[in-house]
Amino acid sequence: MKLSDIAQVIRSKNAGPRRLTFDIMFGSDEDYRRVAQSPGLSAETIGGLYGVPASEVAIFPYPVGRAIKVVLARKIMAGDPGDFDVYGAQQHAPLLGIEL
Repeated sequence: MKLSDIAQVIRSKNAGPRRLTFDIMFGSDEDYRRVAQSPGLSAETIGGLYGVPASEVAIFPYPVGRAIKVVLARKIMAGDPGDFDVYGAQQHAPLLGIEL
């Protein structure tokens, strides 16, 4: 099963000019627990998708909200030459295919 098959919302946005944040939200406690406990959603996996070291990826589970927040370093600061998404709103696509 892919992350996009179980999450109700997967979105990205800036967390300042040097970081991206991803919000992953679920419709049930069961779905949330399945993903939160899955080795497929790890700092190593996410870092590999975005070309950053796992040490630059932080994962914050939020069981009360059935959500997981991921924060990682941007490879290019927002607005610098070569940045193609100043707001970070189009960066979530690689997460969709994560196998759980």
